Amino acid sequence: MKASGSNAGFSLVEVMVAIVILGVAVVGLTRGLTTALGASKDAERQTAAALFASGKIELIRTMGLPADGETTGDCGSELPAYRWRQSVETTTVDRLHAVTVTVEDSVTGGEIFELKTMLFDTGGGTSDLSANGKDQDKTKKQNRGKNGKQ
Repeated sequence: MKASGSNAGFSLVEVMVAIVILGVAVVGLTRGLTTALGASKDAERQTAAALFASGKIELIRTMGLPADGETTGDCGSELPAYRWRQSVETTTVDRLHAVTVTVEDSVTGGEIFELKTMLFDTGGGTSDLSANGKDQDKTKKQNRGKNGKQ
């Protein structure tokens, strides 16, 4: 057999450098995945809190404004990690109220999401307004019918 002039293969130093490079890459990849998963979980928490706060504001719009002041509560068994705080304050404009709904972490008390809006107090419920609107429409139609026959 004839011995070749070049040694084929890797030296121990080359293998060790390759292992170090691979180790650094794996650590970086793991850290990146951990960061991405944490950000995804945080976004999920903020989205749930934003939807809850938005629903609370819509409930206030539907049911009518509560008295000025602050109210607190938990978010129920479906969202046990959250609690809410609602604040209603009068403004300098007559019948205009500043409403703030804050959703907090029930364990740490840290704020997750805060939603602020301005609501106008109509004085009556929305059902009163729609009923009056229907009655006014009926009266207008009756008056038009009478005017047309004369």
